[in-house]
Amino acid sequence: MEHPSIIFKIVCPDRPGLVSKLTSWISDYGGNIKHSDHHTDQDAGLFLSRIEWNSIHTTINRKDIYDKFQTIAVDINGKFNINYSDEIPNVAIFVSKQNHCLIDLLWRVRNGELKMNVPLIISNHPDLESIANDFNSQFVYFDTVNSSKSDVEDQILKLIDQFDIDFVVLAKYMQILSDSFVQKFSSIINIHHSFLPAFKGAQPYHRAWKRGVKLIGATAHYVTKDLDEGPIIEQCTVNVSHRDEVDDLIRKGRDIERVALARAVRLHLNHQVFVYKSKTAVFD
Repeated sequence: MEHPSIIFKIVCPDRPGLVSKLTSWISDYGGNIKHSDHHTDQDAGLFLSRIEWNSIHTTINRKDIYDKFQTIAVDINGKFNINYSDEIPNVAIFVSKQNHCLIDLLWRVRNGELKMNVPLIISNHPDLESIANDFNSQFVYFDTVNSSKSDVEDQILKLIDQFDIDFVVLAKYMQILSDSFVQKFSSIINIHHSFLPAFKGAQPYHRAWKRGVKLIGATAHYVTKDLDEGPIIEQCTVNVSHRDEVDDLIRKGRDIERVALARAVRLHLNHQVFVYKSKTAVFD
């Protein structure tokens, strides 16, 4: 039986010999490297590395690996993460009325394309409860019109804790999370129906149509306190023409929203995204 892969991610000040230092330690430990990706941001003076490897040892001592790699990280002044390919995170999906992104994500989970559990679906409308039931997810509806935002978010945070949620996906949630919420739980991916930074905010397809654009897009990004300003993970585009009306842009946009969001979630699950200095490096 093959052992799970071990995934190292580290960001540190750039200096000569870093790749050799990291890979030599893996070799000395008895590891076999499957994937190795590195990048130097010369402007920031930073070195980024993601190494996925297998151990030949009959058992994997995860604490021992962490402790030894921490020693290396301290030596090179780096910030690191260690993950394993057999980790299956719990994910909460937030939705409103539109179902296309939710159905797509749940379908990909069921078919094994996205290795995650979805025990919880939260919505500010009751419309999509049957979809949650079909996929054996707990559906929780909050009336955000007649309830205070702070009360709703406090209840959502309790559910996140109760269901042991690792990260959240906003699959067309159409609600702005407060700064307080994002500070308390910041591992959130959002799909925005525009090729950011163009057409931020509401009704981007309507505004794009008025401008007569020939290309529309969708952007999946991490959520920060600044609306639609979070580090970008994935973007997709599709051509449009003068014959297209707003409804055509919305229809085409839904297709690329699904693709962009699924790609972003997969990259996040595979630990292929580095966030630093308000931007990302994606090792795809």
